[in-house]
Amino acid sequence: MDSGRHEKGLEEDISISIIEIDQNQPMQYPRVKPRESKESMAPGVYADLDELIRFQFKVHGFSFLPRQPVQSLLAGRRASRLRGRGLDFEEIRRYLPGDDIRAMDWRVTARTRKPHTRVYTEEKDRPVLLVVDQRLSMFFGSQIAMKSVTAAEVTAMGAWRTLSVGDRVGALIFNDSKIREILPHRSRQRVMEILETVLEFNRALRVDGDIQPDPTMLNQVLGKALHLAKHDYLVGIISDFSGADEETERAVTRLAVHNDVIALFIYDPLESHLPSFGKVIVSQGDLQLEVDTGDERFRRRFSEQFENRLKTARDLMLKRGIPVLPIHTAGGVREQFMELLGHRPIHLRG
Repeated sequence: MDSGRHEKGLEEDISISIIEIDQNQPMQYPRVKPRESKESMAPGVYADLDELIRFQFKVHGFSFLPRQPVQSLLAGRRASRLRGRGLDFEEIRRYLPGDDIRAMDWRVTARTRKPHTRVYTEEKDRPVLLVVDQRLSMFFGSQIAMKSVTAAEVTAMGAWRTLSVGDRVGALIFNDSKIREILPHRSRQRVMEILETVLEFNRALRVDGDIQPDPTMLNQVLGKALHLAKHDYLVGIISDFSGADEETERAVTRLAVHNDVIALFIYDPLESHLPSFGKVIVSQGDLQLEVDTGDERFRRRFSEQFENRLKTARDLMLKRGIPVLPIHTAGGVREQFMELLGHRPIHLRG
């Protein structure tokens, strides 16, 4: 795809609406407002089911294998490790060339005076739970796609990859008012149910509707995840982590006690640096007023909101040794997965 041509087309087909900033409330971000026309379904504004289905052919070359180092710019390039699948003890047998020396049974070796090793088999099934954010805070994008679309594509990658290795996959999909629970199952039908539900929530996003942002929904969905993921799950939280607070930290901590947790932090490059648009109309509910985005103080506070959210996510996950995978809207999702989880050296920007 010609990204330059796409960006130009996106600029021509949309208008920008910025939500008014309340000094006592978390800052709202600029959002793209689709016009009432066929162009509102332009690529990148809303997710496309056919594209999500095609991700099943792009899930090779990376994995969530146990002990695979996952580095993140949010984690300060510090490596984190996943616990991975459980191991069941099978037998003790004579050591053979190529066996892992770490599995040596030294007591049996000393008693028999011959090297022996312990043999383990990996658990056959490991359910994956995808927690997918489709709140209004995700309906923002400045380049290739909205954050909500990027989250949908990350969900597709995770679901198809899980199915391809024979594991069960389920999801908790949420917006500002409801949570949809899909229990883990090992089938193509279950993956399609997840994708279609994500698409339903995604297509409901709009800035000129009656959606009221609810930052507390993040903690509510994590509460549901605690009830669903009892033990030995891989939980992937796909979100911009808007609304993360001390309660979020407690929920993630409890999740990580008996499960592996991965945070997939969805962000847009514009969030860290707001260019000067000049004077624009901002709104909050029925209120409208003009704001000068050329005001350096306004742009600085806008960027600070993103930096604070990024720091909250980083600190929260670092305390628990949870990998943080930053996924941005300015590049392909598969390429970013390969960079972060692929079978090759990781090279991070910045």
